[in-house]
Amino acid sequence: MQSYEDRLMRVLRYIHDNPAGDLSLDRLADVAALSRFHWHRVFHTMTGETCAQAVRRVRLHRAANLLLDHTAPVSTIAAKVGYENTRSFSRAFTGQYGLSPLAFRQKGGVLPPLPSNQPQVLAMYPVTIRTDPPRTIAGLPHRGAYARIGRSFDAVSAFAQTRGLWPKLGLMVGIYYDDPTATPESDLRSFAGAEWRENSLPEGLESAMLAGGRVAVLTFKGPYAQLQKGYDMLYGTWLSQSGELPDDAPCYELSLNSPLETPPESLLTEICLPLKGA
Repeated sequence: MQSYEDRLMRVLRYIHDNPAGDLSLDRLADVAALSRFHWHRVFHTMTGETCAQAVRRVRLHRAANLLLDHTAPVSTIAAKVGYENTRSFSRAFTGQYGLSPLAFRQKGGVLPPLPSNQPQVLAMYPVTIRTDPPRTIAGLPHRGAYARIGRSFDAVSAFAQTRGLWPKLGLMVGIYYDDPTATPESDLRSFAGAEWRENSLPEGLESAMLAGGRVAVLTFKGPYAQLQKGYDMLYGTWLSQSGELPDDAPCYELSLNSPLETPPESLLTEICLPLKGA
């Protein structure tokens, strides 16, 4: 089985070799041969930068080399590094190097080494592998910042309280379909609900399905606002060392206790990463 280091190096080589090519997240996930749901989180936590940041960094460094070594028009150089619009290229280049492309060429000198980011040191949390059953989740979809999904959970809870549904519900579940480091906040998709133990769904609630199967489970203790630390460790440390491959399905969270009865520092959340079968 290919290591995550091999996958990472293959993607970085691809970016360097194809600065004007298709460097979209889906394409880079294909190059890595990893699920589109999870590749970007793996890349981000292993390298300390997003795929978009890495692509921009490599493209602009290539452009800087071309500006110093060639007399080609800026528009030509912009196209060679994947920028169709010269104005957007000039804006990005100025942001990276503090000079417009023409001013950079006129100044000349030695190009600094290709900059890179160092990943952060990640906190450690317990991770186990188990087999989860298929689940039907009754709840409501949420669109926008994940930090504000609480209002959807509150709506589900109020619905359950007024209709006496609590005996038919299991653990509260949040399903997160997008990577917040790769998707605009306004476009983030998630689902807030609880495991539904009956057949027919009550009117007013929607359903989401969890297929079940093998999952890596990180148990996080602490405030919901700090859950990102758990995701960073799960993707950046555990997954790369585990020999496991993530399945083509979103992560989900199981709340093991209630924020209405538990202080924030004692909240327990299972972050569940679907894995490919054995």
